Amino acid sequence: MKNFLFIVLALQIGFVASAQDLLESAKKKLAANDFAAAKTDLTKVLDGTPKNKLALNLRGQARAGLQDFYGAVGDFTAALEIDTTFADAYNNRGEAKMALGDDDGAIADFSKAIKFNPKFVDAYTNRGLARYNLEELQDAYFDFTKALEIGPADADKYFNRGVVKAELGEFISAIDDYTKAIELDKNDPALYNYRGVAYYQTTNIDLAIADYDQAIKSDPKDPLKFENRALAKAAKEDYKGALEDYTKAIELNPEEAATYNLRGVVRYNLDDHDGAIADYTKAIEIDDTDPAYYDNRALSKNAKEDYAGAIEDYSSSIELYASDPETFYQRGLVKMSMNNKYDACLDFKRAEELGSVEAKAMIKKSCK
Repeated sequence: MKNFLFIVLALQIGFVASAQDLLESAKKKLAANDFAAAKTDLTKVLDGTPKNKLALNLRGQARAGLQDFYGAVGDFTAALEIDTTFADAYNNRGEAKMALGDDDGAIADFSKAIKFNPKFVDAYTNRGLARYNLEELQDAYFDFTKALEIGPADADKYFNRGVVKAELGEFISAIDDYTKAIELDKNDPALYNYRGVAYYQTTNIDLAIADYDQAIKSDPKDPLKFENRALAKAAKEDYKGALEDYTKAIELNPEEAATYNLRGVVRYNLDDHDGAIADYTKAIEIDDTDPAYYDNRALSKNAKEDYAGAIEDYSSSIELYASDPETFYQRGLVKMSMNNKYDACLDFKRAEELGSVEAKAMIKKSCK
């Protein structure tokens, strides 16, 4: 009997050692993003010890890495049934819920993680991201600030808070956070791009362009960065420079209707109405639901004295959005150019009803 007990004890000790080895192996595989192999090791551990909360938590991470977020939630939940104070599992389950679009459920989990570990920086950051997704900006601001207070400070933390500040319209303060992020990570083009946007919003156009230059230098394949620089150049009336940047953006992404529209505006300002009309037409081909594209094309057609074409475009715009007084007013002006005073005054009257001061003045001047 003693020999039998010794054998059983030896087997148990051997299994414990084997399980520990598998756990350590799985951790290394997770760190190397070898999620499938990590999951295999952890499943072996759980086959022998199904109540191993550490193995369940790690396997949940492996499943999340494999995009099996429902399976991950299942593992994290099982770990929490074993230990209801397991802060790591609450945080990990919250991340999986975020990936599934359940931001409310994620916030509840992150809050529990913070309850059981008040210094849990990642939980504050994650809760801030979930709150940002739900447009709870003040709460997100609090969480990102708390993450910075606990530390250590890094570029991502400053960037997160900077984005929220910008969303709240606090662009000068956002610039401060983006600048601190850049001091900690000088090689991330996104940081320069976002700071450039904040500079643009504060009318520091030269600084915005300098940041866009740096962002494009590091990442010359992103059309949005060229589009942002084009907007800044257009604000300085550097229309030729803006045209070059919009053209580059279109080369990188030829299916973005808004970029053709913006290049059309630049060409309009360069008196290239044929080029502008071509761009607006392309924008409409891609997206025929935006009334601004028809309004803009009408302006260029009017400049070419294609009054019938302009009226057609303004009418299309009105069909899409019948509450814009400016469109009725502009169509009225075109009709006046065609000596169609009666119909023009009807448009001015409708524009006045919608709140146009210019239309009211035009009625007083021309519609008697």
